[in-house]
Amino acid sequence: MPKFDRFLETSRTTYRRGELDEAAIGNDPIVALRAWLDEAVAQGAPEPNAMCLSSVDADGQPSSRIVLLRGLDDRGLVFYTSYDSRKGRDIAHDARVAVTMYWNALERQVRVEGVASRVSDAESDAYFASRPRGHQLGAWASEQSEPIEGRTMLEERRQHFNERFEGHDVPRPHSWGGYRIVPNRFEFWQGRPDRLHDRLVYLTVGDAWHRERLQP
Repeated sequence: MPKFDRFLETSRTTYRRGELDEAAIGNDPIVALRAWLDEAVAQGAPEPNAMCLSSVDADGQPSSRIVLLRGLDDRGLVFYTSYDSRKGRDIAHDARVAVTMYWNALERQVRVEGVASRVSDAESDAYFASRPRGHQLGAWASEQSEPIEGRTMLEERRQHFNERFEGHDVPRPHSWGGYRIVPNRFEFWQGRPDRLHDRLVYLTVGDAWHRERLQP
C-alpha cells in the first residue's frame, strides 16, 4: 500500500495542548485573536499571520489561497494584493469573504467571515513603501493571475522595472493595494481529546458581539 494511503488509514492525532473557556477568551474577538497571534509568535509558529482567504466568483465558484495578515484593529483584518488578481475580481463581484488561520503548534484555529473593501490610498501607499524593494518591483512585474509564456518573461519584466526606477523610490502601482475585512462572525477552535473540541462563536448583534458555544 502506498505510504500516503496507509497514513490516511492509520493517522490519528490526540489534541491535548490547551482548552478554551468563556472566562479566558473574553467578550471581544479582536482582542482574543490578537492574543492568540501573540502566542503563535511566542511559540515560533511559522508564518503565524498566514491565513486562507476564500472568495466566490460571478459563477458561484469558490476559491481559496493563502495570504498574509498585515493589519489588525477594531476596524478589521487587512491584507494586500493586486486588485486585478482573481481574488480582487471575486471581491469586486461579491465582497463577502472568509478566512481561516491555523496554528498546529497550539492546536488552534480561527475562522472569520465578513465583508472586504479597499483600504485608503494612504494606507496602501504607507504599506507599499515599507516593503523590500524587490517585493515592490515584483508588484510591477507581475500581472497577478494572468497567463505568462514562461519564467524568463517574468524575470525580464522585473529587470525592466528595476531599470525604470533605478535611483528612485518605487511607487505603488494603482492596481495594487489593501483590503480590510470587516468581520461579522468569528469562530475560535481549540483541539481537545476524543474529538470533543472547544468551539466558541462570536456573532454581531447590533453594535455588540454575542458569544455562544458550539458542539464539536
